Parts: sequence; structure tokens; C-alpha cells
Amino acid sequence: MDTFLVNLIAATLRVATPLLLAAIGEAYAERAGILNLGIEGTMFFGAFIGFLIGDVTGSLWLGLLAAIISGVLAGMLMALLSVTLGVNQHVSGLGITLLLSGLALFGFRLRYGGRSTPPSIDPFGQWAPLANVPILRVLFQQYALTYIAFLLIVPLAWWLLYRTSFGLKIRAVGENPEAADAAGVNVFAIRYLALMIGGALMGAGGAFLSIAQLGAFTHGIIAGRGWVALALVIFGNWDPLKVMGGALIFGGTFALQLRLQAMGLELPVPYETFLALPYLVTIVALVIAGRNASYPAALLKPYRRE
Repeated sequence: MDTFLVNLIAATLRVATPLLLAAIGEAYAERAGILNLGIEGTMFFGAFIGFLIGDVTGSLWLGLLAAIISGVLAGMLMALLSVTLGVNQHVSGLGITLLLSGLALFGFRLRYGGRSTPPSIDPFGQWAPLANVPILRVLFQQYALTYIAFLLIVPLAWWLLYRTSFGLKIRAVGENPEAADAAGVNVFAIRYLALMIGGALMGAGGAFLSIAQLGAFTHGIIAGRGWVALALVIFGNWDPLKVMGGALIFGGTFALQLRLQAMGLELPVPYETFLALPYLVTIVALVIAGRNASYPAALLKPYRRE
């Protein structure tokens, strides 16, 4: 039983990593007043670019860097549409998802053709800093990106948003851009930066799947994780620490259903029920948490200087 729980927790951390990266990225954007529905497409494009560059250059770290850069560019495009041009944020985000998904699939077809089996690369290895401790060796045998996400990205996001002047500007722009502008804050620059930071994390989240967890790129690699990340932001009330909690809940449920299927238990329910379980849990958690959600006041509202 102890081994089962340790393996479950270890798997939970791995499954939660791409969700956490993407959700923290979306939290930056929404804190600045921009709903970025391009998260699914940005993750998908980041997964492809990371895999492509990793495959071509033989360097997974270059692949990760390229995925991050692609996410930054996606964030800039979202900013151009929603901040500079004032296009409806729903339309802008969905358009970016469609555009980047199409570009990734087109690039994949050009590079790899219509293979019956997806191409693969040697992915990132896992690192076990406590290799001499039997139980902890399994628990902490994780990818470098998992350590970075939980031990660096989340605390840094919390510190930036709540303990720095930059974070104060982001929150001010998301709550009352008129007042922030009157106080000398460049609303447009802050929103651009928030979307670029968010895009970088989304791209990294997508690349984690292709060059670390799977070592391959497939058409369904993201599998709706971008939309789950959107829900996690609301569940976490735009707080990085609470968002991490939501990612762990989803990751734990997903890892549990995989373990139950692998054990071959004969239960009176079809296996599709297990596949849907994490998403059902996410919906229930969102319904419960959404009642008391404190949305940024300027979310979805374009800003125009008078």
C-alpha cells in the first residue's frame, strides 16, 4: 500500500506539471485583465516546436528554449489583437488556438509526412536527488521541469504578484486600468509583458509533454489540458499557490485512474468512466470554487486612453 501511494504521488507531480505551467501563465494574463483562450493552441504549438528543434538539433534544452520563445511570440500576438487593436478577447484567443494548432499540424506534416507511427526522440531523463533513500527515491524521481515548476515557478509567481511593484502594477491594471494609467502605469506595456510571460509558460508546458513525459509528438498530445488550465485559474482564485493545489487535484485524479486501469480491477463500470473522471472532478471543483471567485474587475474589458 505504501508503494502504491508513493508511486501515485510521484505520478501526480508529473501529470500536474504541464497543467501547472500553463495555469500559472494564464493567471499572469488574467491578473492583467486579459482572458487568453489561446492557451490550448500555444501549448500545442510549443509541444511541436520543442519536439522539432530537439529532434533537429539533438538538444532538448534548445527545444525547450524554442518552445518558450514560440509561447512569447504567441503572447505578443494575443497582445496585439486584444490590447493594441482591442479585438474581442474571446475571438482573439480562439483564433490564436486555431491558427497555432493549424500551423503545428502543417509543420508536422511537412517535416514528418503521414507516418503511421509518430516520430520519437530520447526525452529528458528523470533526476532522483535522494537516490539512496528507497521511498523518497521514487517520490522525488522527477523531471527537471517538474522541480522547476513546483519549487521555482509557483513561489516566484506568488512573490512577483504580491510582493513586488511589478506585481502590483499587473493587479492594478487588471482591476482598474484607468486609475493605474492616471498613476503613471503604462497599461499597454504591462499587459504585453503579462501575456508574454504567460505565453512562455504555456509553451514550456506543451514542450514538457513532447520532450520530457512522452518523447513524441502526436495530434492529440495536449488533449484539452489548456481548457483544464483555464478552469484551474478560476478554481485557484487567481492565486498561484491555490492554482497549484488545483493542478495537484487534477493530476492526482488522472494518475489514480491510470493506476486503477493498470491494476486490471474488475469494476462494474466501463473504462471510459475512468478516462472522464479527472475532468468530472475538475468540473465539480470549479462549480464549488466558482461561486466565490473574485474575478479581476477589468477582465475582458479593453482599455482605451481618453
